[in-house]
Amino acid sequence: MKLYTFLHQRQTHVGAERDGALVTLPFADMLQLIRGGKPALALAKKTVANAKPKALIPFKKVKVLAPIPRPGKIWCSGLNYKGHVEENPKAKLLADPRFFTKLPGTVIGPGEAIRHPGEKFQVDWEVELAVVFGRRGFRLTQEQAMDHVFGYTILHDVSSRYVQFKDNNEPMGKNFATFSPLGPCLVTKDEIPELEKCRLSLKVNGQVKQDFDNSDWCFPLRRLIEWLSMGLALEPGDVMTTGTGKGIGFFAQPQCFLKPGDVCELEISGIGKLVNPVKADPYVFKTQPNS
Repeated sequence: MKLYTFLHQRQTHVGAERDGALVTLPFADMLQLIRGGKPALALAKKTVANAKPKALIPFKKVKVLAPIPRPGKIWCSGLNYKGHVEENPKAKLLADPRFFTKLPGTVIGPGEAIRHPGEKFQVDWEVELAVVFGRRGFRLTQEQAMDHVFGYTILHDVSSRYVQFKDNNEPMGKNFATFSPLGPCLVTKDEIPELEKCRLSLKVNGQVKQDFDNSDWCFPLRRLIEWLSMGLALEPGDVMTTGTGKGIGFFAQPQCFLKPGDVCELEISGIGKLVNPVKADPYVFKTQPNS
């Protein structure tokens, strides 16, 4: 199923796609559906199957929101595609996965504007496959890993390269307001049985910037989950990405970055498209930085 969180007639709903429209599901929010496990999924499927045509809501009558507007933890895998490692002159293939965090408060939904603080900040793009967990898991083995996955969505790991690389300040450079567009939907894992064949792409104003598939992974999904759950428990509604491939603006020749007025279009096969505009929201320095 393709699951959505959406606004209709001033009310927020959870729904599933059927025949190019939406069926409202009997859950307060997406987290309630995820935490409900197999019984909740069975109820969702039954609701979709039994919905009468007149109950379907056209997409043009709703506003699609982030599928999980406020995730629990968000962990992003770094340097997990060979092409991205190769384009970075300072990077090398790692022996084990690495992760950094993005804060739940940075999440926005489809169509919402990415706030651009100014040219100095070198605002860059990264398309990433996002894994949503459905069961609590701690110190999982690779054999157990997929049993804890609920489904998949798209995360745009927007980054300020100026801040990220200026003082090795990745946590701040990744966590400006609106720097985590998420969506457009949450696809249950049974819909994408062969993740390795997923193709990811990112366009800016219609121009392809990134285009790769998961056969370029350094570490497969099971390995990422095993490593991440080694030290902390993964909870229902937590998000983990598998990294990004080659083609980011910082390593382009010449460098290029997002600017106000741009439109970003991210697509992953089996999931759909996540589109967000970029809007000027300039920051004026109150003090004079040293660089």
